[in-house]
Amino acid sequence: MRKKGYVPYTFCVLYNVDEEEKETLLCGHNDKLVIAFGILNSPSGTTIRVVKNLRACNDSRGATKYISRITDRESILRDVRRFHHFRNGRCSCGDYW
Repeated sequence: MRKKGYVPYTFCVLYNVDEEEKETLLCGHNDKLVIAFGILNSPSGTTIRVVKNLRACNDSRGATKYISRITDRESILRDVRRFHHFRNGRCSCGDYW
C-alpha cells in the first residue's frame, strides 16, 4: 500500500510513543484485520462488508480507500454513525469524516 501512496494517519494514536510504534499499533485495528480476512477468504470481486459499533478512525478509512483501489473490490464499512462505501479508492462520504 505504501508503494501506491498510503501514509498512516499516526495522529489517531494517542499513546506517547515514537512514530514507528504508532504505525505498528495502527496495523492492529480490527476493521483492517477484518478486511484482510475477507480478501483472503472470499472470491475475487466479492463485496466486503464490515460492521463496527464504534466510529471508524481516519487511518482505517484511508487504508480502506487504498485497499479498494488495489484489490479492485467494493468495501462497505458501517460504523456507529454512517455507512461508508469504498469503491476505486473513494469513499461515499466524500472524506467528510
